[in-house]
Amino acid sequence: MVGAVISANPLKLDIRSHRKCLAICFIVTISSFQYGLDYALVGGFMAMPGFLKVFGYYDEATGKWAIDPTVQQLISSLMTIGTFVGSLSVGPFSSKFGRRHGLWTASILNYFATALMIGTTNLGALYFARFVLGISVGWFLTFAQVYINEVAPAHLRGIVFAVYQSQLSIGSIVGAAIDNGTHNMLGKEAYRIPLAIFFVAPTIQTISLFFFPESPRWLMTQRKEAESESALRKLRNKNIKEAEFQAEFEEIRISTAEQLQQLKGKHLWIEMWKGTNRRRSLLSIAVVCFHCANGSSWLNIYTTYFLTVAGVKEAFAFSTMITCMGLIGVLASFSIVRFVDRRAILLAGVGACGLCQLAFAVAWTAAPGTAVAAKVVIAFDALFTFFYVAYAPYAWMLGGELPSNHLRAHTYGVSTALNFLGNWLGVFTAPYFINPASLGWSAKYGYIWFGANVIVFLFTWAFIPETRDRTLEEINEIFEAKVPARKFKGYVCTGTEAVKVAVIEEKEVSTAHVEELT
Repeated sequence: MVGAVISANPLKLDIRSHRKCLAICFIVTISSFQYGLDYALVGGFMAMPGFLKVFGYYDEATGKWAIDPTVQQLISSLMTIGTFVGSLSVGPFSSKFGRRHGLWTASILNYFATALMIGTTNLGALYFARFVLGISVGWFLTFAQVYINEVAPAHLRGIVFAVYQSQLSIGSIVGAAIDNGTHNMLGKEAYRIPLAIFFVAPTIQTISLFFFPESPRWLMTQRKEAESESALRKLRNKNIKEAEFQAEFEEIRISTAEQLQQLKGKHLWIEMWKGTNRRRSLLSIAVVCFHCANGSSWLNIYTTYFLTVAGVKEAFAFSTMITCMGLIGVLASFSIVRFVDRRAILLAGVGACGLCQLAFAVAWTAAPGTAVAAKVVIAFDALFTFFYVAYAPYAWMLGGELPSNHLRAHTYGVSTALNFLGNWLGVFTAPYFINPASLGWSAKYGYIWFGANVIVFLFTWAFIPETRDRTLEEINEIFEAKVPARKFKGYVCTGTEAVKVAVIEEKEVSTAHVEELT
């Protein structure tokens, strides 16, 4: 699970030689900042008097402002429904217009939805804005992940997705911190100031994308070989040897050409479920849906509200602290992702998340509503966030690595859509369990998610293949060879390796000949 792996990656396996590509991926992953920001901000609104005065009601019995469970559900879940709709449309849009245009369109939708949320005091308009924002977020996340999966060198995809998750965590921290700073305001500015931050990240990304190339693998699926080569050159540093560059390009060209020939004249939505693509699609869906299956959706969006209901004082401050634990988790994963297998990271993360949910459920069962139980809830919620965010980026990454080049946007779009559907179910149903006006389970809700994590753990052990340091073309070759999941790691990709060796040898011979003539 630790050490060297078999790989036909022709590029130099360091970080310094790929600084340009890493910088581009950093800007593109700002998309995830937006997602984290929304999770933290809107979750905080549910316990913010300034927001509740406009969209909630005054509870005479408690003497506090409150929110109706149905309104709470719709505000949170409509964005998730929007991400579901948006993600499903990624495949068809991307096939025609590419990855960059998808990100630009997401920014336009974000601007509209944010302006509407800031300006309205009508619940219907707020619901519509949340839905549109969800479409925007779905496109931001899916297009960004597909793009970085396709442009990053194989040995650095783990690092790039750790950066992606870091951006999400930073967005959550920023959102929680801003909520903490404005939650005592009694006017509309309490939530309007935080919402204005939604304009920042898309503006930075929109401007930057004018200077970034399109995905070379997408260009190759459009049979634009010259443009694909040009795009790949813009992504790679100038100090990379020409032989290495040509070997990488030839791997992409030959593998994509073979995939296009297999799919020629066929409907991509149908081909996803045929032959070896069926296995790849199901695995992609499963691993991406780990996010909704481990209980992260309800803990992420309802952290502040959940802590308030659990009787925790300074819930906003503790919510910010818990969010920071997520950032610490993903930063910790930076140090191991290049050296530890994906499967090992997933198994450890899923197992720990399940035990954390079990721990605070047991504590609340033993001493409900006590100060001791509240401390246990804080501690294990923080640990859950640490372990979840430490492994989460690699579940996203695997979901994008597994499909073929031509089907990636379609398959990954379906995977993220189903994950968001699962998130919606978690967000929509959580108030019934944790809201005192309904079942009032509070932390005991963790029992359900402990069971879900056990299932995810067993599925990972049995079916998820190891892909560390493999190029996307190698992964395609292994699937086409119908290699069992447990044998992925040791499989030698003779076809991809032969392309690499042939190109490098040809280039070396050509260089030697030129030197002889001079």
